[in-house]
Amino acid sequence: MMLVAGIDVGSRATKVVLLDGERHVRGTAVVRTRPPFPDLARKALDEALSHDDFQGITPDYVATTGFGRYNVPFRDLQITDITCAARGVAFLFPNARYVLDIGFQSTRAMKLADGGRVKDFYTNDKCAAGAGGFVERAARYLEVDLEEVGSLSLKADNPQTISSVCAVLAESEIINHVSEGKTVENILRGVHLSLATRALALLRRVGLDGETTLVGGVAHQAGMVQSLESTLKVKVDVPDQPDLVGALGAALLGLQRLERQGATPPISVFPRKGGRE
Repeated sequence: MMLVAGIDVGSRATKVVLLDGERHVRGTAVVRTRPPFPDLARKALDEALSHDDFQGITPDYVATTGFGRYNVPFRDLQITDITCAARGVAFLFPNARYVLDIGFQSTRAMKLADGGRVKDFYTNDKCAAGAGGFVERAARYLEVDLEEVGSLSLKADNPQTISSVCAVLAESEIINHVSEGKTVENILRGVHLSLATRALALLRRVGLDGETTLVGGVAHQAGMVQSLESTLKVKVDVPDQPDLVGALGAALLGLQRLERQGATPPISVFPRKGGRE
């Protein structure tokens, strides 16, 4: 059995997706990112391989992505996160043409060509107020669990405007809203709408004119999805596991590379030495 791993070493979480030769997902894992990265990647891969079917084996090919993709010594291939997100979305939504990837540190808007190739893309060039990390900081200040942010945002009846593009100034706006007695729900919806407004500006640069797919951890937040749809005026598709799309794309591209090599090597046993760019 062929087995390929895609490892996405993100700034907040490291994700793993295992694919077999038929492109079926055989295992996944999500662990909090922290150094040292080589040990982290091995831990995440071990967790994905923890199923009884995989005891004592390692993938035939390992493709990495994310900001820490170069720090996985047992990788066979490293790929940009933009390329991987696009390929993962195209696999899940074959007709997808626009992708919005809201990560912890950055937000990327992409226009796809046939086959999941990236035709055009833009990344936010402002402060962290335009990325997912701002939602987490807002939740921490408001003393709300991150898992509750999405549902609380949906309950807003008077969203509060947060207009600053700088994270520090945006946090000051949140403080002002709290001091004025605004509800947590309305402040959180304001945070989501602020991100949605910045996302719209990015998507317009790639020529937004239709259905968009949202990926990244923020896509788990229902209030963010609703804010995007109301701001973009288009349907927003969300995968069942939006935070795993980058790792999925890496695994798909790794499998493609392995197939092009024209060989199906036997699954080997840990430890595995070396790695290639």
